[in-house]
Amino acid sequence: MSKKLFMKGNEAIGEAAIRSGVMAYYGYPITPQNELTAYMARHMREKGRVFIQTESEITAINAVFGSSCAGVRAMTSSASTAMSLKQEGISHLAYLEIPAVIVDMMRGGPGLGNILATQNDYNQAVKGGGTGDYHTIVLAPSSVQEAADLTRLAFELSDKYRNPAMILADGTIGQMVESVEFPEPIDPSDIPERDYALTGCKGRPPRKAEPKNSAEELENHNLRLQEKYQTCMDTEKRSESILTDDAEIVVVSFGFVSRLAHEMVAELRAEGIKAGLFRPITLWPFDDDALKKAVENAKAVVVLEHNAGMMCSDIRMYLEGQKPIYFHGRMGGSIINTDSVKAKIRNVVNNKEDWRELHGKEGIWKTC
Repeated sequence: MSKKLFMKGNEAIGEAAIRSGVMAYYGYPITPQNELTAYMARHMREKGRVFIQTESEITAINAVFGSSCAGVRAMTSSASTAMSLKQEGISHLAYLEIPAVIVDMMRGGPGLGNILATQNDYNQAVKGGGTGDYHTIVLAPSSVQEAADLTRLAFELSDKYRNPAMILADGTIGQMVESVEFPEPIDPSDIPERDYALTGCKGRPPRKAEPKNSAEELENHNLRLQEKYQTCMDTEKRSESILTDDAEIVVVSFGFVSRLAHEMVAELRAEGIKAGLFRPITLWPFDDDALKKAVENAKAVVVLEHNAGMMCSDIRMYLEGQKPIYFHGRMGGSIINTDSVKAKIRNVVNNKEDWRELHGKEGIWKTC
């Protein structure tokens, strides 16, 4: 491991990508991920690698497509409103089973919105924002160190499953500065050759194109993709459970919000309330088995998000009505007031539940 450095989250992702052997980066400026593009502009060319600031997000994702088809690790990054422009390209990557790493530093929406940090891209990332029955591997860091670690993992999983992988973080993770250390860099020449890479047929016979135009051909291809996704779901789920073994209230949150939740859980424990935290690290595949185990002894589940409850709908699906689920969310870049949430939790514990206010001055409160 290298010595610890103080870096912004965006810069740490860039350094982690370079150390992971990325050979091509294509991006377009948009807040709050601009430091990542700037970092790659400074450091990719000095290593003899490709950096191009493209004229659009559509160009960027398709340039990644081309470089990855040529057999090298490639990535792009963007934020929320501009991520929408990449969805067709991501769908094509999944269809043709081409690896790529995509970073989404989320900002307020819908539409152009603002530049403040939110988590409103959850559905677009986890459900697949393009056409077809496909999945993107989605990793959600809660710290600068984890953002760097998950970047390395994203390249590994993307190559392993020949599928796009995404780092999904709200803009706070990209902007905060924390200590981080990196593993030794990978020499790109040590990355196994991709046997499907386009090489101009050098050293191999020409290959026949394989169009999947008929219903039967396309369905068979999709069935094989679903088998691959099932393997990924069986083996790549990641999560963190904190103080959940005896918890009567389990808070569920991801990314930056989980840091607020972790502090809140500690404060509730100090009051004698048995609170715990479940944090999904892979948003897809979601660690539903660990979630069910984490809430086994809980009286209720509280979901916190900086959106209107996108993950909360999935939590309800995974738990199948086994536990009452309460939700609180902020939007537009506003931060959750943990004192208000703690007050609500105390009422739930004391059987004085008052979580019925749908739209309050502090965002959304609702049962899920």
